[in-house]
Amino acid sequence: MPSAGYVYLVAIVKRTVQASPDQVFAVLADGWTYSDWVVGTVHIRDVDEHWPQVGAQLHHKAGPWPLSLHDSSTVLAMVPDRLLKLRAGLWPLGSAVVELVLDPLADGGTRITMKEDFEAGPLLFVRNKLNDLVLHRRNIESLRRLNDIVLRSSTKGAQT
Repeated sequence: MPSAGYVYLVAIVKRTVQASPDQVFAVLADGWTYSDWVVGTVHIRDVDEHWPQVGAQLHHKAGPWPLSLHDSSTVLAMVPDRLLKLRAGLWPLGSAVVELVLDPLADGGTRITMKEDFEAGPLLFVRNKLNDLVLHRRNIESLRRLNDIVLRSSTKGAQT
């Protein structure tokens, strides 16, 4: 158990995307794209047919071969074009809760807020400021990649 007085820092990252919340959510709603933008996820093995409805799972592989781990992420909450909350599994190392909040901006863009915190397993108990910094940096890169995919997707949609 963590010692009394220790304050856990949740990795919170924000990014503004020049696309509407529905365009951003369209990418989040396509579970097959997660290995393209979630740093550390190297392969999506399967996506439940009803993704991203609550209870749906995407099955992924994380980490380099031969050390890669197979696990699943489960939707905990979802509001179309506004919120996606997941339990991301990485057993035997643990699991984290990841929340993506989409806020529409007056200029037509979207502010994405990504919060991630460990909730179970050994990673929860070894977490420290360094881990938070690494998680924070990883999520900055994940949102940069998500931005690129959203912009590429919205450009394709405009061309058709």
